[in-house]
Amino acid sequence: MSQLTERAYAKLNLALHVRGKLPDGRHRIETIFAFCEDGDELTAEPADDLSLSITGPFADALQANDDNLVLQAARTLRDAAYVTAGAALVLDKRLPVASGIGGGSADAGAALRLLTRMWATDPNVAENVAPALGADVRACLRSQSCRGEGAGDQLEPIDLGLAGIPVLLTNPRIPLSTGAVFAGWDGVDGGPLGNWREGRNDLETPAIGLVPEIADVLGWLRGQPDATFVRMSGSGATCFAMFDDIAARDAAAGACPADWWHLATRLR
Repeated sequence: MSQLTERAYAKLNLALHVRGKLPDGRHRIETIFAFCEDGDELTAEPADDLSLSITGPFADALQANDDNLVLQAARTLRDAAYVTAGAALVLDKRLPVASGIGGGSADAGAALRLLTRMWATDPNVAENVAPALGADVRACLRSQSCRGEGAGDQLEPIDLGLAGIPVLLTNPRIPLSTGAVFAGWDGVDGGPLGNWREGRNDLETPAIGLVPEIADVLGWLRGQPDATFVRMSGSGATCFAMFDDIAARDAAAGACPADWWHLATRLR
């Protein structure tokens, strides 16, 4: 089998309500996941053992060691599916790390999809092992819009009717620890998540407390002509704006401050 490629689609939380704690200590959330057309790229070739190399603009922020979620996903799937083959994996890291748009979870989901194809395993095996790799991995494995509850790993597919909507992602190039942001949540249950447009991101306040520049990004996006919806994704620091047309999105992308990272893309 020749080289296979899989995209690790950038994840967006259109809304994220923190409702409390689960018995295992994780936070209980209600969220709406959506996914962009673009993201990291993962390739694999058949090999006797598992290996990973990392390239791309954000390669220096990761190490190809046993803690990398791509290798963890590969080993977990191989063990669960009783596979003896290996794979030479290359991750083109195009998205910033620790930025609220999937990151390692999206890469792990891509690894599970790619190796399920390469090793011809039952797709249900990847679905079953995904939650053990991280709360968002199952959503990123599917990479389709859905509602997430529990720790974010109890999923219900939904049709948002947003496929093809232009969206601009941007952040101030400051990594932000998910654990630190959740630790800063005030513990107040603001109520259930209904319509995502009328919802909120309960992690926005603690994230801004850690990285005040997020408020600048949100304010800038809200000031862009024809931006129809603006919110921070996940635990930050990436924020996003939807636009009615590509021209308006591209105009905003062209005006984005030079010291911020940005990605002009569309929703899947």
